[in-house]
Amino acid sequence: MDSDVEKPSKQGRGRWKLFAVLAVCAAPLIASYFTYYVIKPKGGVTNYGALIDPRQYPIPAMASTTLDGKPARLEDYKGKWIMLKVGPSDCQQDCQDQLFAMRQLRTMQGKEMGRIERVWMITDNQPLDTMLLRVNDGTRMLRAPADVLEKWLPLESGVADKASDHVYLIDPLGNLMMRFPKGAVSSDIEKVKRVHKDIAKLLKASAIG
Repeated sequence: MDSDVEKPSKQGRGRWKLFAVLAVCAAPLIASYFTYYVIKPKGGVTNYGALIDPRQYPIPAMASTTLDGKPARLEDYKGKWIMLKVGPSDCQQDCQDQLFAMRQLRTMQGKEMGRIERVWMITDNQPLDTMLLRVNDGTRMLRAPADVLEKWLPLESGVADKASDHVYLIDPLGNLMMRFPKGAVSSDIEKVKRVHKDIAKLLKASAIG
């Protein structure tokens, strides 16, 4: 009889322990957001990228594949910070500059670069240039439906742009949390340095990913 009475109590304690463990694991990431959203230095906001409420932009369900047609998901890279670009397979100069800058940004993080994945979500089924593939070895390339990406990725208010103009940052929990300005991830080294500073601050503030 006593064991029946104690059982619910033990289950309740087990749930609370689980919640406590989850809270401890998420605390560093929450702290990084708190630093960005709440703690403002005297000089004002210092982040270059536009902050996005991560609660509103989790990775959506979508039928994405590898280049050879095998099922693959953006969620497969959860647990790391993801630099995300989207766009068609016809990768013109601006697109190539984005891909190159993403490689540089990851390398610039030094010993922390292993915490970052670079992902290009390609919005059509056309073949990619062989040289482009070679130059961007290490960039994760997935094909995904353009309409799903367009609905998910927020654009800059009041500006005539498109998702392919930006590079986005996804946190290790799989939530979209930052959009870098049009032309920021490019051949302009000064802009790239500002993007690097944002990413470095996030990596320093968070032990997750």
